[in-house]
Order: sequence, then C-alpha cells, then structure tokens
Amino acid sequence: MLLHHAAWPEVDAYLKQCKGIIIPIGSTEQHGPNGLIGTDALCPEIIATEAGDESGFLVGPTFNVGIAQHHLGFAGSMTLRPSTMIAALNDWIESLTRHGFDRIYFLNGHGGNIATIAAAFAESYANWSYDGEPCPYELKQMNWWELPGVMDVCRSLFPVGEGSHATASEVSVTYYAYPEHIKTVEMDPKIAPNGRFTDADNYRKTFPDGRIGSDPSQATPEKGATIVAAAKKALISDVKTFFSR
Repeated sequence: MLLHHAAWPEVDAYLKQCKGIIIPIGSTEQHGPNGLIGTDALCPEIIATEAGDESGFLVGPTFNVGIAQHHLGFAGSMTLRPSTMIAALNDWIESLTRHGFDRIYFLNGHGGNIATIAAAFAESYANWSYDGEPCPYELKQMNWWELPGVMDVCRSLFPVGEGSHATASEVSVTYYAYPEHIKTVEMDPKIAPNGRFTDADNYRKTFPDGRIGSDPSQATPEKGATIVAAAKKALISDVKTFFSR
C-alpha cells in the first residue's frame, strides 16, 4: 500500500497491525546521455512499490532530492546541502513516529546520500540520548543494489560496462518501469572512464557526458525486470526481519 494513495483511517488500521514503513530515498541528477534524471529516486521507488504491493507493507512518498552538488554542471540536476537534508529527514522521522511508526526503513538509491542519511539518524537518536530516554523507534538504511543477491544478478547481466554511475543496471530498472522513456544514444567512448571528482566543475571536466565507468546502452526493460524481481524478493525478506525486531 502506498501512503499517498491511502486515507487516514486506512493508515490508522495499518498501524494496529504493523508499525513499520518503507521510505524510498534517492536523488534528482543526471545519469548520462540515456539515463533518466530521476533514476536514483525511481529505482528504490519502483522496487519498494512492487514489494509493498506483494507484501502489504506501507510505502511512503519518495524523498527524491539528495546530495548531488557534483552533478550541478549538468542541466536538470538538483541538490540539497547536507544540513538541509539532515533537517528534512528528521522532520519526516518525527512526523511518522508521532503517529506510532517505530520502524522506518529507508531504501536508498544514491551513493552520495549514504553519509548524510547516517548523520540524520545520529541526529535523531541524539535527541533521546541527551534527554536520557530510550528511543522508541529504530531506523535503517539499505542501498537497493546491496540487497542480498542483487549485485550478483547485475554482474551476470552486465559483466562488462556496468560502471559506478549511470550504470547499465539502474538504467535498466527505470526502462522496465518507464519503457516510454527509453533513450537510444550511441556512447562515445563505449565505456566511460573511471576516476575521482570534487565539485561540479571538476566532475564535468573529468566525465564530460556524466557517466563513470559504464556503458548504459546495454540497458533493456527485460534486464530491468530481472533486477527488480531479485531486489523485490530480497527487500521483502529484509523488511520482514527489520519490522519484526
């Protein structure tokens, strides 16, 4: 069930049976010449929605703008400062826990968010520690590609050119859900270079078309369906364990 498709009495009834919720979280940033700008938010949203439909777990709205300052050299990319994201996440957490949710599972789709999500969790827990009170809720962050077995599937589908940004696997997931938005683009070079980056100017100079180490021209909806099926199964199992603790 999707929170934003539910009426409040339905959420009230859900909380009498389960006090856990899944929050997809990602970013709005460039994903190379053929990747959708919303890829990092869409991937966890797609996986969480399918898992919620199958399991009955409640799925909240997607936190879809994250830490992406290094992508601002590409049109359409958006970012938050870490301090802004920490404050916003804690407002989301406080809103949900006020209603009685005691397990909040953040399914993340963007590597650049990891440290800031962890910092937001620390800020949330610190409020209780300073007050000398036990925290009545637990928070968890999981990157969708780190769900058990998912990377094995991705590597089997894309043994060459998977890369680390604008990857063939993440583009495939979005093409599976949104085939009407498939982009056919010739990659030059076929496989993008690898390397390090700092700010937006440095990133654009180092990776002119936005990709890092990848060849997302390999992406197909069929491969995306295979990845989503594996991720959905693993997510349901992991969420069941977390919600039952």
